[in-house]
Amino acid sequence: MSMPTDAGSAETLGDLGESGVLARIFPRLPAAAAQLLGPGDDAAIVAAPDGRYVVTTDLMVHGPDFRLAWSTPHDLGWKAAASNLSDVAAMGAVPTALVVAIAAPPATPVAMLEGIADGFRDACEALAPGCGVVGGDLSASDTFTIAVTAFGDLEGRVPVLRSGARVGDVVAVSGPLGAAATALRLLFAEAVDADGVPDAARAAALRDRARSQLAPAPPIGDGPLAALAGATAMLDLSDGLAKDAARVADASGVSIDFDSSALGDDPELALGGGEDHSLFATFPPGVELPGGFRRVGAVVSADASRILLDGVPHPATGWDPFTGWDRSAD
Repeated sequence: MSMPTDAGSAETLGDLGESGVLARIFPRLPAAAAQLLGPGDDAAIVAAPDGRYVVTTDLMVHGPDFRLAWSTPHDLGWKAAASNLSDVAAMGAVPTALVVAIAAPPATPVAMLEGIADGFRDACEALAPGCGVVGGDLSASDTFTIAVTAFGDLEGRVPVLRSGARVGDVVAVSGPLGAAATALRLLFAEAVDADGVPDAARAAALRDRARSQLAPAPPIGDGPLAALAGATAMLDLSDGLAKDAARVADASGVSIDFDSSALGDDPELALGGGEDHSLFATFPPGVELPGGFRRVGAVVSADASRILLDGVPHPATGWDPFTGWDRSAD
């Protein structure tokens, strides 16, 4: 496993040890507006004005989830934050705090973790102002791994679940469809050497075209807006539109019929691509769609197939971390 290096800093995690590394990282991390006690004690204290809080967690592991040759440290921090912020938003909540754990080889440059911290800071500031990192952990591992736990405030609202979609509801999406998958295909096609090994130099030349995969910018603010508008069901699109929509359909006991004309030039890419971290939601008929939401289909009576395209059964294609891209199973 290769790791980025910083010519201006030869210090590694092994050189400084846990306390020394944390002393370098903490000043770079964003504070949370809801933070009552931040890093430094055994646990943080975060305000929960609603009396309840949303909590979610996610892993990013080198290999299946990212390639160090393709992602900058800043990318890794940004994407780890964005993917978790999106899960909170999908419940209709406002992200308030993140807890971050990183396992890395001792030879990892300290500058790499500083770059990751900067990515967390910039993602929080851009996507969820007021959210910050309130604590976490460091450990040693041969495989670079980032684990994030995110918290959110419902602000007195009822959470939007996957199980609330009703026949006749409008199906809508906020954010891109298929952009991250397109970028990933580009990286696998053009950011590898002659042996198919990820190549950092080639990836650097493709950064602008691959940004939707390396550093996605999901519409976090549209989650609470959807809840206020009366969304009946919602979720984050991480594994593909068809696969994730099938989860809503299963939980709600309905089917989802997508309109191919609303899915762009390549409906199959829109349905099967993953990692956009856009928001999928259903709304009662007649509701004015909030924020960046646009209509892509309708909720219909339960069919033998949970997913339909223009009324025709369609497989719930998408990504599974254990089996890879499933492009045929429903």
